[in-house]
Formats: sequence, C-alpha cells, structure tokens
Amino acid sequence: MYLIALCDDEVEQLHKTEQIFTQYRAHHLTEDFRIERFENAGALLEMIEKQGYLPDLIMMDIYMPDQLGIEAARELRRMGNRSRIVFLTTSKDFALDAYEVEASQYLIKPLSSKTLFPLLDRFLEEIGEERRKYILIRIEGKVQRIAVDDIVYCEAQGKTQCLHFANGTQCMLRITMAKIAQMLSPYPEFMRVGIAYLVNMEHIECISKLEIQMDTGRKIYPPRGAYQAVREKYFAYYCGE
Repeated sequence: MYLIALCDDEVEQLHKTEQIFTQYRAHHLTEDFRIERFENAGALLEMIEKQGYLPDLIMMDIYMPDQLGIEAARELRRMGNRSRIVFLTTSKDFALDAYEVEASQYLIKPLSSKTLFPLLDRFLEEIGEERRKYILIRIEGKVQRIAVDDIVYCEAQGKTQCLHFANGTQCMLRITMAKIAQMLSPYPEFMRVGIAYLVNMEHIECISKLEIQMDTGRKIYPPRGAYQAVREKYFAYYCGE
C-alpha cells in the first residue's frame, strides 16, 4: 500500500488530481493507493505530527492562503519527515525553493495523465526499491522508517528489545524478539544468535568462540556452544549460499 497526501485549497483541483490517480490505478491493478485529501497545509502537518501519518508521496499546491506549500515543506523537513514532495503550481517562481526542500518534482497546473503518469511510474519504482531495505517501527508513540543497513543488532532485554544502530545510538522497543525477527526475515544479512540477539552480519568484523566483534566497537557474547553454528551461518552468507 502507498499512502498519498493531496494538499490543495481548491477542492476542484483535489478532485481532478484524485481522478487521475483513479485512472492510473486502473492500469496498475496490483498497486494499492490510499489517498488522503487536505484543503490546507495546517491539517496535513497536524496529522503527520500528532497522528504519526507517514505519506509516501505528498502532492501539494504552493499557493495556499493559510500557509504556502514551500513553508509547509520546510516545516516537514524540520520535523524530520522525508516523504517525497511534488509541488503543484501555476508559476515557476518557487523553483529554487523547491530544490531547497528536496522536492521530487515541480509540476505546472493543470495536471494531466500525460504529466502525472510518468511521475507515478518512477515513484513506484523508487519506493519499491527503498521498501526492500526499510522497516516501519513505532518508537515513542510515532511510526518511524528505519533503514535496515543502519541496524547493527537487536538485543533482548527482558520484555523490551534494544536496537543498536550504526551511528552508536540505540532505542528501546516494547515488542517481542519474535516480532522483530519476523520484520527482518526478508533480509538474509540477519541471523539469530541464541535467544537474546539478532545480528546484522554486514556489521560483523570478526568472530571467535567467546565473542562477536561488531564494526561499531560493540561486542556480543553468544551462548556456550553457539560458535560453530554462528560461524557456519556467517561464512554461508558471505559465500552466497
């Protein structure tokens, strides 16, 4: 499923854009779009900040009475939101500003299937590639997108799990190790080490009978008797087995 946010103070324009999405969906029956409509930037920002809404794509008018789309985009970036943003406008006056907030594209109204369909094709391709390397996790009440490559290992600590990241930070999650393992199961670089650890083999520097040295300087101490199995999994992964 792809979450799409349409933000425009003109209801007619919202309706027209949604119609183009409907036309596109008719030719891509395997793709599921959930569209949310917003008639002002404030409503969009509030839903993202307070309800943890994480749209994959935001299509936003630049000229809106309560807040310019460019200003709303700056606020989103300050909030840490990395959604793709496509600006819709009747003028090219804000082209440099759109570049500043890392907008994916800048489309001139009126929209048509001829202009929007190629953008959506590229969007599906890029998002599909990214989703193969990201997971969504609720952290401190907010859903956050975590890059799989950034996860060094997960450590069970009682009823919580501690994720250790490549930049040295960590976070506590109130979910089971089984749930984390399920979320990371599509990624062959992760292996279980005993019942307490789930390790990203891309971050392993060396393995001995007593410890696993990670590239962040952290050490993992596997349970007694686990060395042979860990060693075999590690070499099998790097040999492409």
